[in-house]
Amino acid sequence: MTFDFEELDYQETPLGNISLRRRAEPRLNGMILYEVKLGDEFLMSSLFTESEIQLAKLGLATQTGEELDVVVGGLGLGYTAVTVLEESAVKSLRVIDVMAPVIEWHRKGLVPLGEQLSNDPRCTLVHADFFALAISSEGGFNTADPSQRVHAVLLDIDHSPTHWLNPENSRFYTVASLQSVSDKLHPGGVFGLWSNDPPADEFIQLLESVFQFAEAHVISFPNPYMGGTSSCTVYLAHKSA
Repeated sequence: MTFDFEELDYQETPLGNISLRRRAEPRLNGMILYEVKLGDEFLMSSLFTESEIQLAKLGLATQTGEELDVVVGGLGLGYTAVTVLEESAVKSLRVIDVMAPVIEWHRKGLVPLGEQLSNDPRCTLVHADFFALAISSEGGFNTADPSQRVHAVLLDIDHSPTHWLNPENSRFYTVASLQSVSDKLHPGGVFGLWSNDPPADEFIQLLESVFQFAEAHVISFPNPYMGGTSSCTVYLAHKSA
């Protein structure tokens, strides 16, 4: 029997119904894809992962030290997190996600990278609101060690700085909130952000009002559905050393 489609999980969350599905794509010679939907909206697909990977590679390329502590906001299918762990200099990784089912998928091995992340002793999967931790003035991303600073914060939750998964996330894209993120970074640390939209000058200016300098990288990748390429943006904001 030919495999076509399977819904691996479906759960209700405060943000809506979230589902994980695995399917064969006939337009790609039966390639097996993993997809996540929130309500009727597609959040992620294992077919398009290059920009998530580059978020980690570009962010960590700016960090030359050893024993790096890294925070990833948004677990998804795990591609950013796994790429972080490929760096031998990484001492610890905290991956923060507000969706408990997403963390469960990884711990249960329902997604391809789940066991790899769950079994790496450097990696901690945290069920929490990244944005609440990021803007808090009472501590860092690790509630067990509130004074801990990190070398890189890599964020992939919203579709873009102006297209939010949850309207409440808009509170993050302000000078005060970004300053709070900067305060949680070591000198010379980096804040990286994934966006599905083209680079926006206004957001670069916002980042540069807090950080020493900021830049935008356009990440292009093949899109077999469109017969060409698509692109996303990775922003990097660098804290003064």
